[in-house]
Amino acid sequence: MAAIPISTVTGAPVSGLILGMDGISGLRGWQWLFICEGLPTVLLGVVVILHLTDGPEEASWLQADERDWLIDRLRCERLVREAHGKHTLWEALAHPRVIVLSLAYFGTAAASYALGFWLPTIVKDFGFSNLQTGLTTAIPYLVGAVAVVIWPLLSDRMHERKWNTALAFLVAASALALSTYFPDPVHKMASLSVCAIGLFAIAPLFWTLPTAFLSGTAAAGGIALINSIGNLAGFVAPYVMG
Repeated sequence: MAAIPISTVTGAPVSGLILGMDGISGLRGWQWLFICEGLPTVLLGVVVILHLTDGPEEASWLQADERDWLIDRLRCERLVREAHGKHTLWEALAHPRVIVLSLAYFGTAAASYALGFWLPTIVKDFGFSNLQTGLTTAIPYLVGAVAVVIWPLLSDRMHERKWNTALAFLVAASALALSTYFPDPVHKMASLSVCAIGLFAIAPLFWTLPTAFLSGTAAAGGIALINSIGNLAGFVAPYVMG
């Protein structure tokens, strides 16, 4: 989860530089952006297929005792969940909690897309160059990268998930709404940085909720449904918001 904001912290300034390649070899800056950032992604996809394992049983890079500990820990957690009730795949897909979590995730996805799509445009309106826009755009994500580690650690120490997740939603939504009222660039960026704190802390907190009552195939199906419904926000939200 931390890799998501960190990727933008490093990627935004690089994207700003690539956009400056406008006109080279007859291509526009955005075309160079698609080429320079698209090709490595395709190549890394091949690396993932060849090198990532499906589970700790196949993780040769773990020591034998580490592998055995992890397998046992996952088995114990699965047994605890199943003791509260074992669900089939179809029961999971129709579970009221899964539907509610799907709608909640739709909201956070809409906010994430809003920040991702509009932040560079908002910063560009400050009168910055492409490189300056990339560097400034990275600020909320840098703050988010810190929050994505610290907030879940605090949640662990409190042994509490639901209220921490709800508070992260509230922080993200309030700060995002508040940012629209500030014409001053410093105040606007401060609000968007607070929004990033809540927005990026949501993910590691939120995904503990479906796995708290689902396991195995039911968990896989439930998580897939939540992701599918939630990410429809990328299509629906622009039509709703304009």
